[in-house]
Amino acid sequence: MLYGTIFKLLLRCIFYAMEIEIKVPSFGESINEVTLSKWLKKDGDIVQIDESICELDSEKATNELPAEQGGKLKIIAAENSVLKIGELLCTIDTSFKDEGIKTEDVTPKTKEMEAVKEEAKPAIDNSQSVTEEKVNAIKNPPSEIKSFPSPAAEKIIRETGAEIASGSGKDGRITKQDAIVASKNKSTVSSLPKKFSREERREKMSALRKTLSKHLVAAKNTTAMLTTFNEVDMKPIMNIRAKYKDAFKEKFGVGLGFMSFFAKACCYALQEWKSVNAFIDGEEFIYHDYCDISIAVSTPKGLVVPVIRNAESLSFQEIETKVADLAKRGRENKLTLEEMSGGTFTITNGGVFGSLMSTPIINIPQSAILGMHKIQDRVVVIDGKMEIRPMMYVALSYDHRIIDGRESVSFLVKVKELLEHPDQLLIGSDPINEMLEL
Repeated sequence: MLYGTIFKLLLRCIFYAMEIEIKVPSFGESINEVTLSKWLKKDGDIVQIDESICELDSEKATNELPAEQGGKLKIIAAENSVLKIGELLCTIDTSFKDEGIKTEDVTPKTKEMEAVKEEAKPAIDNSQSVTEEKVNAIKNPPSEIKSFPSPAAEKIIRETGAEIASGSGKDGRITKQDAIVASKNKSTVSSLPKKFSREERREKMSALRKTLSKHLVAAKNTTAMLTTFNEVDMKPIMNIRAKYKDAFKEKFGVGLGFMSFFAKACCYALQEWKSVNAFIDGEEFIYHDYCDISIAVSTPKGLVVPVIRNAESLSFQEIETKVADLAKRGRENKLTLEEMSGGTFTITNGGVFGSLMSTPIINIPQSAILGMHKIQDRVVVIDGKMEIRPMMYVALSYDHRIIDGRESVSFLVKVKELLEHPDQLLIGSDPINEMLEL
């Protein structure tokens, strides 16, 4: 009896040694709970070490959780559940880590394809007594046999669910091209919106969207927000991009966009108008000698605002590289909390979506945000003559508690001046004025 009990205890210890628990990790001091938005693996799947198994939505970002060990996954927490830090998500049985993925999962499809090929072949009797009737049946198959698809067409039809009565091949045979055309027509029809539908659905707000909503309402309720507008002639910058974009791409491996020009112009203007780069903390103003530029990025999960640190010290190539990297990882939900924390000033580009003019909302605790918009050809007066120029409206929303009208307008005029005279972006001011010490 005693030996039996000990044996059971040993078996239990061995079992738990093979099974590890995956719990909700900490995402920062201020985050107490997360939402399990999606399982990337199914219950019972074999996962490898460091392979992403689920997505967790926190107040600031969506993060993929990697497997700590390889093995068989057992899901504990359900999707869309709200979990505290440290709660159990799943377990991984590490005794399965060397078994790999079973081949049975792909065998049925292979057998099915082979069966299709066999059905497509004419049924010839291999015996010596082939009758005249069978020969005629092979040469002139029934009409329903003539419409059989080829193996390649059958695969496309099976995967897309397309329906084809007869094909364009010999004797009505359904060819691969017939299947491709039918599948495209099916996808076009299925993508059309339902007319006269009165359906509705409810969807739970994600943690990221909740936090974004709170920040937007707080910005409207706690700041004295105003917006000032101006317009920029984008022709000088567009001429530079047209002339140097290929060489820039070839040398640095990244495109020359508009964001680097705007970021550099804002950095020079922020260093001249310090209050635009400042915070309000209670009854004190906090001024910054550096420019940490937040770049608003739209992702499938919502708006995220990663930060380019010390943008004032970076080159055009360094800014473009960081913007491309942050935007890519933002869309892939791979940004860290540190990369989205801080920031002294924000730039948002609604022009990529076609916005002609808007009033961006301040990204608190910051005091100002610059909005870029769509470039549109407009008639403007230059040196007393009307010309068609690519123009962009720019908007600066600011907190009037810390930034006065003179400072906000002067800041935006400075940005406009630097963008319309890109040569000044080298030193941040007019070279002639610098030469004459004006």
